Amino acid sequence: MSTEPETIPPAPPPETAIPDTPEALLQAATARIAALEAERDEMKDRWMRAEAETTNTRTRGKREVDDARQYAVQSFAKDVVEAAENIRRGLDALPAATDNDPDLVIRLRTGFEGVERSFLSLLERHGIARTDPTGTAFDPNQHQAMAEQETTDHPAGTVIQAWTPAWTLHGRLLRAAMVVVAKALAADHPPATEKLDRTA
Repeated sequence: MSTEPETIPPAPPPETAIPDTPEALLQAATARIAALEAERDEMKDRWMRAEAETTNTRTRGKREVDDARQYAVQSFAKDVVEAAENIRRGLDALPAATDNDPDLVIRLRTGFEGVERSFLSLLERHGIARTDPTGTAFDPNQHQAMAEQETTDHPAGTVIQAWTPAWTLHGRLLRAAMVVVAKALAADHPPATEKLDRTA
């Protein structure tokens, strides 16, 4: 006689109750539609968030690549700017032009000026720009104040002299301008014109 335990068949799954009235059928359909719409809205929201994140990642990556391409030569550009300033120092070292200048001096000055114009044009084509801040308001992001000078000819905070220009690479500061900034006269310091009137 067999001693194996008797196998009990699994219970059948519970039957889904079928609405037996039109009202119940309508309520069940409405609830199902609402559930599907909620699921659709959730999936749409997830898709939109994923799409926005993908767009942001793509934009950020493109910006980083563009920045790397534009500013990879920043160290080299600073050295080139130094060369441009040396050309200007050479021009400033020449004697002031007069009607009696020797032909050699005239040719030297004209040649240096042509070299400077050509060099600056070449730099501009590659995004390197020179700005003379004289007469503008002092900007600590663009200028380095080397001295202050009391004056009544300019409002306080105005750049009255630029020892060197400001240089930028595609709008980003390469080298700040070294400037002298106007300062208001002290209360006990009368303007120079008044001093001259009293000593006249």
